[in-house]
Amino acid sequence: MTLFVDTSVWSLALRRDKVPSSPEVNALRDALQSGDMIFTTGLVLQELLQGFAGPRARQSIIDHFDDLPVLPPDRQDHIEAAELRNHCRRAGVQIGTIDALLAQLCIRHRLTLLTTDHDFVLAARHCPLKVWQERG
Repeated sequence: MTLFVDTSVWSLALRRDKVPSSPEVNALRDALQSGDMIFTTGLVLQELLQGFAGPRARQSIIDHFDDLPVLPPDRQDHIEAAELRNHCRRAGVQIGTIDALLAQLCIRHRLTLLTTDHDFVLAARHCPLKVWQERG
């Protein structure tokens, strides 16, 4: 499986205290161990670095992201993200600007989004975004 991992999952997985045993964190751990392709973008890295304090935490996050392919959004991604956000809003679903851009990157590159943010699940009902779901 080819994944794009949202900030919400990385934040849980990189906590220095007890790492929660959530299905999403377990899926990330499994993907990392099995060598699945995991993509990111600069915004996810930036959000994580803004949310953790201290130089050790900072360096640990940077180290975790060293080997991940980074998808830079281009002009068309921003245009499509705005349209996606407007389309969702007209359907009654609120999605933030950054989340719309992350969703657009996943759609463009045909990636499955691994997230704990339910807003993406709601948005996926109105666009071709594929959100990871636990197999049950």
